[in-house]
Amino acid sequence: MQQKRRTKAALVAAARELIAGGISPTVDEAAAAASISRTTAYRYFPTRGALLAAAHPETTLTTLLPKHPPSDPAQRLRIVVRGYLKILLETEDQLRTMLRLSLEPGAQRAELPLRQGRVIGWLEDALSPLLDSLGAAAVRRLALAIRSATGIEALVWLTDVAGQSREEAIKLMRWSATAMLEATLAEHGLRA
Repeated sequence: MQQKRRTKAALVAAARELIAGGISPTVDEAAAAASISRTTAYRYFPTRGALLAAAHPETTLTTLLPKHPPSDPAQRLRIVVRGYLKILLETEDQLRTMLRLSLEPGAQRAELPLRQGRVIGWLEDALSPLLDSLGAAAVRRLALAIRSATGIEALVWLTDVAGQSREEAIKLMRWSATAMLEATLAEHGLRA
């Protein structure tokens, strides 16, 4: 049992290292990097997608809220955005690689498990107390807007194009999320 865990961990570590280096590794490439046989590697990860998903464990989280979250949507949003931006910075290299791969001609979304919209679910979860007053469509629209202003794409633009430091970029993304919530509430005649 211990050996199985070590083997799987070695494959995941190798995949993470390759991803950080700008490569979307195949199972064969991860096996070679981990010095594990191809046959063994395929027992753990039968597809590239399974390997990439395992290399980025945040894909399994369904919420970033604590066990007993506040009921105030603004507080909930702050918690989720802070948690998400922490993950964003910790996994920036992997996310930059996934962004680059998703922009390549012929890229298949299903092959890029990090591009599956998990953050939108986290944001909708944070905003769920607004469902009764705004409706599902408005909550979804707000989650999409916030995600568009707080993801890896925004971080890349703010740091690489606009010349902001990572700290400045994070502050601006947090501000954007709050401003979008306030604008949506005002649009519906509600107070922040």
